[in-house]
Amino acid sequence: MFFIAGVDVREISFGTLVYRYFFFDWLFKDAGRGDAFQRAAAWRHNHDQARWLPLYMWRWLCLGLVLYGLGSYSEVLLELPELSSFFYVPASLSVPVNAVIAAAWIGLKALPRPLGK
Repeated sequence: MFFIAGVDVREISFGTLVYRYFFFDWLFKDAGRGDAFQRAAAWRHNHDQARWLPLYMWRWLCLGLVLYGLGSYSEVLLELPELSSFFYVPASLSVPVNAVIAAAWIGLKALPRPLGK
């Protein structure tokens, strides 16, 4: 049996697995809810989970490079510039996604814990 976050992988749909492969929001808790103890526990949880963010950056970088390569292939070798746009646009979107992931990682790892309300 394969377990991810305490859930049997065979019980998770394929679409959910693909979503979790590329998007990391399911790893984190809302640190703005609850009393001071719950917010502090959520912050510690998020701080610990931030170790996975470089892996998500790597996945988006690889996806962007593969899509860019497919766009170049379809534009240069196949001489189909219309088809290449279907690869170039998602490849270019991987750059801002990586910027957001990097900002979240730096914010969770480098900045001090926020003060309670």
